[in-house]
Amino acid sequence: MSEDSIRRLIDGTFPDPDGGPALTVPVRSVVIADTLEDEERDLVAALGLGGRLAVVSDPTTHRVLGQRVARALSGLAKIDEFMLPERPCADAKTVERIRRAGASFDALVAIGSGTINDLCKYAAALDGKPYVVFGTAPSMNGYTSVNAAITVDGHKKSLSARAPEGVFLDLSVLAAAPPRMIRSGLGDSLCRPTAQVDWLLANMLRGEPYRETPFTLLADDEAELFEAGAALLSSDLEAMRRLARTLVLSGFGMTICGGSMPASQGEHLIGHYAEMRADPSWPPSFHGEQIGVTTLTMARLQEAMLDGAAPRIVGGDPGKAAVLAHFGAEIGPACWREFEPKRVASSRIREINDRLSDNWERLRARADQCRRPAAYLEQVLVQAGAPVRSEDLGWTPGFYRDAVRHAREIRNRYTFLDLAAQSDRLESFVAAL
Repeated sequence: MSEDSIRRLIDGTFPDPDGGPALTVPVRSVVIADTLEDEERDLVAALGLGGRLAVVSDPTTHRVLGQRVARALSGLAKIDEFMLPERPCADAKTVERIRRAGASFDALVAIGSGTINDLCKYAAALDGKPYVVFGTAPSMNGYTSVNAAITVDGHKKSLSARAPEGVFLDLSVLAAAPPRMIRSGLGDSLCRPTAQVDWLLANMLRGEPYRETPFTLLADDEAELFEAGAALLSSDLEAMRRLARTLVLSGFGMTICGGSMPASQGEHLIGHYAEMRADPSWPPSFHGEQIGVTTLTMARLQEAMLDGAAPRIVGGDPGKAAVLAHFGAEIGPACWREFEPKRVASSRIREINDRLSDNWERLRARADQCRRPAAYLEQVLVQAGAPVRSEDLGWTPGFYRDAVRHAREIRNRYTFLDLAAQSDRLESFVAAL
């Protein structure tokens, strides 16, 4: 069913679960196969990207797949291989390096997963050029999305980017990825329940648009994926196919909704805060590893609140001076611009409390239909050998408490972090972490 869903989305024949016209996506080709060896040239040729292609990789992805792809494409077009350093940064400076290197080329060919894909999709968007991606790891859900996580002047942002013309996933390559990167993909998929519940809250309390479509796309694979943690790490290609489909369809869900709302809420705010402010001397961790841990935190916070009576807003939003003091002169102003629109004015507290009182049971009933117990989500990670505590990522307890406390201040996205803070419940939750 999921493979058929991908095909029908590309064909523009997938019926909209929310009642709109048939859904379509800007990606022209998605190929998930046991192996793509000797097929790379034909896959790219079918898209007509032009006669000059820049193949972008880093030393690891070049060795794993880039060299093979560049060799296969050499008879199709003029190829220039642009090598990023090991573990490149997804920041504005690196985007500009790619743009300069690919200035005379017709299209980019990204060889990698999260960082390289984000860099290429954003560079391609800025230059109005097409790009394709050959995945090297099932580590994240951004292959088919139209947003890129890019750090600009120290502030991690989700920026509008370009959809790839083609996404090509060789399951034998994905299955050979480092176990931590496979666990990362599982972790990035784990947040569907917490993201959906946060989005339902924003819809109920702030009237923000909400759609069931992205979650309908994931329904066929999720239960079996969550039970397949051990199989993912045993070179089981069917388990890997399920993860690859989930990542592709999650990206399509974001594309259909015009943003990352269905896959990035409170758990991602905590993760982004930590990425922005972690001590560089601490051990590095993958994005999806972080999201697995932060998802457990959000699931526990949501449970603590949803299992009780309707909260009452009392205020609790920091002012501009406090935000600037915490984040500093470099990124503080950007954080304040994001945070200020969702602060609660004292004149609206009564209105919001009435809305909470009137709608809390309905929100809880809807959340109960889609959330998963935190204990269950933790077991999914445990079975895959993935991190489950902030200490497993090398983050100190004090740093993580600060991340949970202040993550809501980096972006204008309303989540249970905001509701907990404004109802004077976040601090006690943080203290118990």
